[in-house]
Amino acid sequence: MRTALSEQLGIEHALFGFTPFPAVAAAISRAGGLGMLGAVRYSDPEQLARDLDWMHEHTDGRPYGLDVVMPARQVRGVTEADIEAMIPAAHRRFVEETLARHGVPPLPAGERSGWRITGWLEDVARAQLDIAFDHPLALLANALGPPPPDVIARAHDHGIRVAALAGSARHALRHADAGVDIVVAQGYEAGGHTGEIATMVLTPEVVRAVDPLPVLAAGGIGSGEQIAAGLALGAQGVWLGSVWLTTEEAGLGSGALTGKLLAAGSGDTVRSRCLTGKPARQLRTAWTDVWEDPAGPGTLPMPLQGLLVAEALTRIQQDETVPLLGTPVGQIVGRMDSVRGVQDVVDELTAGFERAVRRLDRIAGHA
Repeated sequence: MRTALSEQLGIEHALFGFTPFPAVAAAISRAGGLGMLGAVRYSDPEQLARDLDWMHEHTDGRPYGLDVVMPARQVRGVTEADIEAMIPAAHRRFVEETLARHGVPPLPAGERSGWRITGWLEDVARAQLDIAFDHPLALLANALGPPPPDVIARAHDHGIRVAALAGSARHALRHADAGVDIVVAQGYEAGGHTGEIATMVLTPEVVRAVDPLPVLAAGGIGSGEQIAAGLALGAQGVWLGSVWLTTEEAGLGSGALTGKLLAAGSGDTVRSRCLTGKPARQLRTAWTDVWEDPAGPGTLPMPLQGLLVAEALTRIQQDETVPLLGTPVGQIVGRMDSVRGVQDVVDELTAGFERAVRRLDRIAGHA
């Protein structure tokens, strides 16, 4: 699975793996891909520094990268308290009533949510970047389009390529004009924030729009055959996220969430605004359903919704309240039917890719 882009980055496979877990990201890099650590959960930049140090020590000298969440337009000086004050009391009551109906206990005294909205604030993102640029990253990706121009320039000064996710050719063109080096064409099937266009349609549109910039295909990809399809559509690599959730290195264990992921089919996800305020694909649960109920207050815009539900989601996860328990995940969840190591997943992906290439060679009369 080698392309011109993988050769430039010094990776064996044109496979870019997004994950919030340092152990998974490091394992992806060791397996020949490029492990991309998600930074949004790091409200404490010092914890990010420790985890990047750990990754540097456990990637066997292989390249790795960081994925941040940063708006292209600068909004500085906004605090979590400022956002808290904007959340209506009716929405807070709705959350507490929903949790009470399912018997979800409060967090222990003094404990806060493990996921805070501060990871979406620009001041926090810039503190994360100060840490990141002290490490030899191969790639910096931004989930909200291109970072601000000064961040792109700073990354380039450090010899770091910059990638940005796009859900349409129009967005991809803006990304190219902003100076990014790689565009990730993320289709409707993907986990987390997605647009309205499917990967099969989106990828060649973006390839054509930003040529000669390299494009990564993303969304609904979890087999080697699908990787071959992405490259056939003109992509220089693929971006995978959901498939790593059920790896041993993710550390989710044999609990309720793993069980729900392994049992889910490709039709058991939904795009909902209940997580952050923007449409994000996730497991369909009683939690997502209640936010779609016309009798409810409806979701708030980003970043209010994320702050509203942060503590509730932590309570649900800690209690493993099965009806409410979910996670961002793509439609590829239907293929995620066992817990395996990252290397085993990569081996299966490469074997499937080789099968697809041989099949096409036979069709073309080359074998």
